[in-house]
Formats: sequence, structure tokens, C-alpha cells
Amino acid sequence: MAFGWIDEQAGLRRRAGLVRSLRPRPAGTPLLDLAGNDYLGLARHPEVVEGAARAARVWGGGATGSRLVTGTTELHTELERELAAFCGAEAALVFSSGYTANLAAVTALAPHGSLIVSDAGNHASLIDGCRLARGTTQVVAHADPDAVRKALQMHDGPAVAVSDTVFSVDGDAAPLARLAEACREYGAGLVLDDAHGLGVLGDGGRGAPHAAGLAGAGDVVVTVTLSKALGSQGGAVLGPARVIDHLVNAARTFIFDTGLAPAAAGAALAALGLLRREPWRAERARAVAGELHARLTAAGLTAVRPDAAVVSVRAPSAEDAVRWAAECRAAGLAVGCFRPPSVPDGVSRLRLTARADLTGEQLRHAVRVICRTRP
Repeated sequence: MAFGWIDEQAGLRRRAGLVRSLRPRPAGTPLLDLAGNDYLGLARHPEVVEGAARAARVWGGGATGSRLVTGTTELHTELERELAAFCGAEAALVFSSGYTANLAAVTALAPHGSLIVSDAGNHASLIDGCRLARGTTQVVAHADPDAVRKALQMHDGPAVAVSDTVFSVDGDAAPLARLAEACREYGAGLVLDDAHGLGVLGDGGRGAPHAAGLAGAGDVVVTVTLSKALGSQGGAVLGPARVIDHLVNAARTFIFDTGLAPAAAGAALAALGLLRREPWRAERARAVAGELHARLTAAGLTAVRPDAAVVSVRAPSAEDAVRWAAECRAAGLAVGCFRPPSVPDGVSRLRLTARADLTGEQLRHAVRVICRTRP
């Protein structure tokens, strides 16, 4: 029977406690949200919403085509200029998502005969980029510049190292300066996914590469998403102008994908403007993450010290993690639940998002609920 194997796979997932399901949320909800990635609390900010609405009124509901046909509007190029200027890059290229931006950067910068050195903790979009690239991929130990150095030492030819700046599961940061040093010893490029750093780390939220002194470097390419700290949707690649020109001509997820919807571009532009005027939001998000971690560990829970705005709390098992998240939800608190295969180490956990707009009372309430419902 066609697709008969799907039933077998479904059974295996059920027995392992790994079934996933969609949970549509209403426009208004009483839940306190520590599950999404709205780090700066901008997704519903009036200026960001108006930026999206204004762009839709002027440009319509969609981009109407790929970026190289009709999908590039003046709004897209304005967003690219603003992103590059804010992050300290020479140029930027906007994509329909952070996922497609990562696929573009890795595949277009790792041709046949090249080596890709990939951190074991990288996001799925980087992993998929490595799988699709024509170069050879070598996965190395997590956040280990010496392992990157050793891999590069064994290769003769073009090479690129690929890493998240802040890893999405535990919220720990990569040693960017040391990674760049290792790459430069062997003339390799460095591709950094700053999805969880933009808006949270660096001067006024300019990102982890900016904080590490790598902004604008000729051998560093940075990818970002517009769907987290900026409260919109889409992604971008930032880097040297010649790299961006190469992506325009060689990146399949740019050439063959419909351009980002104007409303998303308008929202991201408005969010960037807010962040320029209110740089305190980045510092506040980090402070909330630090307080969450301190309160949870003081209560005896095992939580990873956050380097940005993600706080990870270990659970005894996948089943316990699912039950824990469900009991939090029943108590009015939405938290993320990460289980295999989403976690590279096989350890299930709750994933909490520290938001700049959380009040002190909301934070304390969240900790009380998490502690009261612990397995």
C-alpha cells in the first residue's frame, strides 16, 4: 500500500512519546508566553504592526514573484541597507525565511571540492545546508575551536566553518573570536547564524558577531532571522558585497523562491527603527534571562546558564518534558518543550524565552509555575 510505512513510523513515535501536533492559538490568549522567540516584545508593538499594515497597503499582500523577477521592491532594498548598517556589514540580502538564508549561505559558499566544518550543535537549517552543499562536511565537537582547527589542517582547498552564534537548544554562545582565529590560520571562511543573537547581544542588539569584533570582516558571513527579536518574518545574509553578489547569482533559495512579503519587510524595518531608539531592550532581555536562570537554579532545577535570551531546563525524560509543559500550560504558562530528535544530545528539556517586556511579577509567576509542576 502506498505510504504504508508511515503507519509504522507513527507507531514508533507514539511508543517513544515523540508525537508532535499543531496547537492553533487564538489572537488573544491569557497564557503568559515563554515559548515563542519574541525576545524584545516587538511582534505586537503598535509601530511594528503599523509598519506591516502600511507596507501591505502600499505594496499589496505578496511580493508577486522571485526577487530577480518582480519580487524586489524598494522596501526590500531599504531593509537590506538598514540591516547592513545596523549590524556593521558591507551588504545584505533578504530572504523569505531564516531557514532559506542559511541554506543559501552554506550551499553557495561550499562548492565541489571544498570542506565544511560544522558544529555538532548547529541548527537544522545549517545541517540541511551542509547536506545540500557539494562540498564535504565534517561535524566537529560542540563549540570547540581546536576541533575546527584540526579539521581545517587536514584539508587542502577551499573551506568554510559553520556555526550558530547562540545555540537554540541551551542558549549557550559559540567562542566566535577563537573560531575566527582558527579559520584565519588556514584561510577558511566563517559562516555564523546569528538568529538568537541579533537584537539581544552586542551594542544595542547589533548581534554576536558585532560584539566579537567580527562585523564587517571580509572573511565572515552572517545570517539572521527577522522572526525573533525583530518580531516579523524572513531572513537575511550579511557580509562582503562580493559574497552578496555571488548569492544573487548562485543561491537557489534566493533565485527560485518568491520574495519576502512586503508586510514582513515593513514590520522588520519598523522594529529596526525601534531598536535604534530603544537599545535598552537588548540589555533587558539578557537581564530577564539571567534572573530566570538564577531563580530556577536556586529552586534546585538544572538549568543552563544563558548567554543570550534562551534558558534551558533539563527534564528527566521525553514523557516528563511533555507532561511538564502541559501542566505549565494548564496553569497559564506557555513554555517550549524540546525532545529528540530536536535535541542533538538526546536530553529533553523545557526551553524558556526571556522577553524584554516581561514584568518582574510575570517572571516570578513563571518560576513559581515551573517549580510547582516539576516532575
